[in-house]
Amino acid sequence: MHTVPRRTIGTHGPEVSVLSLGSWHVYDRMDFAEAVAMVRHAVDLGVNLFDIGVYGMPGAPPVYTDVLFSAIVRAAGVARDDYLLSEKLWLERYPEQPLRAQLEHALFRVGADRADLVVLGDVRRDDLDLVRLAGDLAELERDGIIGCWGVNNWSASTIRTIREHALAAGSPGPQLAQLKYSPCRRSIPDGGPFAPLFADGLSLQASDVMEGGILAGRTNPTRQIGRDPGDIREQIVQAVPGLTEAAASVGATAAQLCVAFALSHPATATVLFGASSTRQLVCNVGALAVLERVGAQGIRDLVEPFWADRDAVDPEGP
Repeated sequence: MHTVPRRTIGTHGPEVSVLSLGSWHVYDRMDFAEAVAMVRHAVDLGVNLFDIGVYGMPGAPPVYTDVLFSAIVRAAGVARDDYLLSEKLWLERYPEQPLRAQLEHALFRVGADRADLVVLGDVRRDDLDLVRLAGDLAELERDGIIGCWGVNNWSASTIRTIREHALAAGSPGPQLAQLKYSPCRRSIPDGGPFAPLFADGLSLQASDVMEGGILAGRTNPTRQIGRDPGDIREQIVQAVPGLTEAAASVGATAAQLCVAFALSHPATATVLFGASSTRQLVCNVGALAVLERVGAQGIRDLVEPFWADRDAVDPEGP
């Protein structure tokens, strides 16, 4: 029996494990044998969603974490039908770089012929053609190259707009919003603008739930971590001792409390984190027991004092 339960993404997505594993700066800094053991154990526990992307930047050193994943699942004896693949698609060079070409390149690197889910990267420009983008995604869905799609750190209004264009193009539209969500970063997923989208069936994929490891106690990270909307990272660092004490009061680690909090949102389909050891994976899975023991409202009440971005970001989103 699987330990990790599953929920459906959106209204037209697959059933996914409520915990999912990311690859950003993970597999390329792990011992290969340990990575194989961790992925094998994750699948045995019921984890079926793996977020894999080509995370290299132009001019930066090449990265291979996605290429390594293809070798890891093969060595772990995990068949392609036994897991769901989530790929990232970047919009900085779209449409000059077509989505199909970018996706085919990503799938070639990871050794797959389809993505069960693709997540569109941040919108960093004002001239993005949402009508064309929705049409291109609908075509990829019709061709079976992608199962469904979502967006990463988009505003609520932009999601509503592309959903309208997607429906017109014959696509169900975005099924998932990947948003930063932690005891310290709550204003966007918990805010008013996203509530109607969640009520209409959009799912939340909680990401950056430990602020790149800071909330788990690694307050001086040595690897690259995500952006800092609202410039609140110093406040987050200062919250770590209190959060650790709060977690201990319910018999949990700070990492478990962060994962349990992310699961407490009613729209959460899955919580994305990057475990870099089997021990860390098992610890994070322990958040399920914490949530069951304390309850969603108990978890939310416990972390209320650590809400750092309450007035620092617009709940509408980027």
